Amino acid sequence: MSANKIKTAANGWTDRKEGGSLDLDERKLKILQAIIRNYLETGEPVGSRTISKYTDLNLSSATIRNEMSDLEELGYILQPHTSAGRIPSDKGYRLYVDQMMLEKEEQLNQATQEVREMKQMLLEREDKMESILKQMAKMLAANTNYATMISAPRGRGSKLKCIQLSRVEERRILTTIVVEGNMIKNTMITLEEPLDDEMLLKLNILLNTNLNGLSIEEINLAMISQLKQQAGIYEGVIAEVMDAVAAMVRDNENIEIYTSGANNIFKYPELSDNQRASELINTFEEKQLLTEFVQETLTEENQTGIQVYIGNETPVKTMKDCSVVTATYELEEGMKGTIGIIGPRRMDYDKVINTLKTLKSQLDTIYKKTADEHSQL
Repeated sequence: MSANKIKTAANGWTDRKEGGSLDLDERKLKILQAIIRNYLETGEPVGSRTISKYTDLNLSSATIRNEMSDLEELGYILQPHTSAGRIPSDKGYRLYVDQMMLEKEEQLNQATQEVREMKQMLLEREDKMESILKQMAKMLAANTNYATMISAPRGRGSKLKCIQLSRVEERRILTTIVVEGNMIKNTMITLEEPLDDEMLLKLNILLNTNLNGLSIEEINLAMISQLKQQAGIYEGVIAEVMDAVAAMVRDNENIEIYTSGANNIFKYPELSDNQRASELINTFEEKQLLTEFVQETLTEENQTGIQVYIGNETPVKTMKDCSVVTATYELEEGMKGTIGIIGPRRMDYDKVINTLKTLKSQLDTIYKKTADEHSQL
């Protein structure tokens, strides 16, 4: 987490972006927290009278009004209309999120009951990663009431783990290719000449002896030519297997993104006007902007864990009125993907962040179960 605030010796909070020139004492911090929590719940500007009942400070409305004026001057809250209450600014949300994430650091392993139930339901479903990720996106949307996205795991320079040729019919064989991350591709090959069991075994040994442990970049034309020569009249089988390997690598380079809950944005008045809603829906349907966003998160080597983008911090322009919380998950052998939750600025950050932290760790458990079951096939 790239926290922008550090706690001071005076038990206040300093804005790191402002070079340490701005301190919030404990009273201002509690009032700001109360404003944000109340606004998250109601979506309505918050007045001093409400705050006087909301906090344990035992302060008069006049004192709270003075503190709110200071917070407004410092840029942590806004007054949308004259005589109206206050709402949090992006800067206020940022302080709230950074502080909350620090406080939650010791609770990473505590799963909510909803997430535990989600894991159990997922494990009872199909064991294919695609099905798991699609279902997870739907369940996240249903449980959070926000829009969600999940990208399939993607690796760089994946190496071949196994190639298995199996007879289906006299002139048809099934080619199963497994690469790092236990990604699997099946391809049917039609033979020009019948293939007996002895020759099928020889081709399996030939392919696996020469190719296992190599990435596609390490397999050159001279190597393929040599394999074809050793295969004799079955050189066509080698050619089709190599075409299937190349196709699998190309597929792995493309990011598959599963989305759900786009219609949830209509539940929040600040996002439901025609233009904003239309832009957000198009973003989820076309996915190009989401793909670019995920590519950016996956190429940043040092970006791990939970990332929170508030308002204009969001790289996707159509989501500038939203908050986006993402988690980069990593499976064994360097396979990475992104989970994202998109909602209004007043989203329930506590619930969203705890849910993502838990899912990050549980994805690995689900993945290992899937991989073990595939290895037994």
